[in-house]
Amino acid sequence: MEFTEEAIKAGQVLLVDKPLGWSSFQAVNKIKWAIKKRYKLKKIKVGHAGTLDPLATGLLVICTGKFTKKIPDIQGQVKEYTGTIKLGATRPSYDMETEIDQHYPVDHITEEKLRIAAEKLTGVIAQHPPVFSAIKKDGKRLYELARQGKDVTTEAREVTIYDFDIDQSQFPEIAFRVVCSKGTYIRSLAHDLGNLLESGAYLSSLRRTKIGDFNVDNAESPDTYAGRIAES
Repeated sequence: MEFTEEAIKAGQVLLVDKPLGWSSFQAVNKIKWAIKKRYKLKKIKVGHAGTLDPLATGLLVICTGKFTKKIPDIQGQVKEYTGTIKLGATRPSYDMETEIDQHYPVDHITEEKLRIAAEKLTGVIAQHPPVFSAIKKDGKRLYELARQGKDVTTEAREVTIYDFDIDQSQFPEIAFRVVCSKGTYIRSLAHDLGNLLESGAYLSSLRRTKIGDFNVDNAESPDTYAGRIAES
C-alpha cells in the first residue's frame, strides 16, 4: 500500500494489529497524527471499525478519508477471536482489568460438561453485556458507574455464536476460538461459561483474528504504519 495525500483522502483501509495495553483510540490517533504531520493537514477523517479493549490484541480495521463511510458495514461483519478463559474464579469486569472477587471449585468439571456448556452457548443466545463496558446509561458509560461502586444492571441482547471451539489441555485454563456476530462480548461469554459449569470463569486473554474477510495475518502495528507514512 502506497501512502499519498490523495490516496488517504480518497480512502484507505488499514489493517492494524493492536498491541496489548493500547486503546483503540490511541491506535487511531497514532496514525491520524502521522498523516496530519506528514501532509500538513488540519483535518482528515480517520476512524476504526469496532473497538478492542486495551487488554485485547489483534485486528483493528482503520479507515481514512471517504472510506470512513464504510465503517458501519465493516462493523456489522462476522468476527473471529481466540484467547483463554480461566475457570474457578470471577472478576467484576469479567476479565483481567479487576481483581478476583470470588473463587469456585473446578474438580467437578468434566470434558463432557465443558462440551455441553460450550454447545449451549452456541447459536442465537441472549447475552448480558458486562457492567464494565462502554455502553451508555443516563448519559454515562457503564464502566464509569461501575467504578464508582454504583449498582449497575444491563439488559440482555440477542447475539449469534457461530462457532465456540474449546481446548482444555491446560485446564483450568481453557483455550478457545469464537466466531460471532456484531455486539458479542467475549467477556460475557466467559462469564456465562462459568455459570453453566456451576463454577466461575473470566477472560484471561483475547485476540481478534478476523473481521469478515480481513485477517490479522495481514495487519501491521500502529507504529509501523506511522513510520511508513512519515517516510512516504
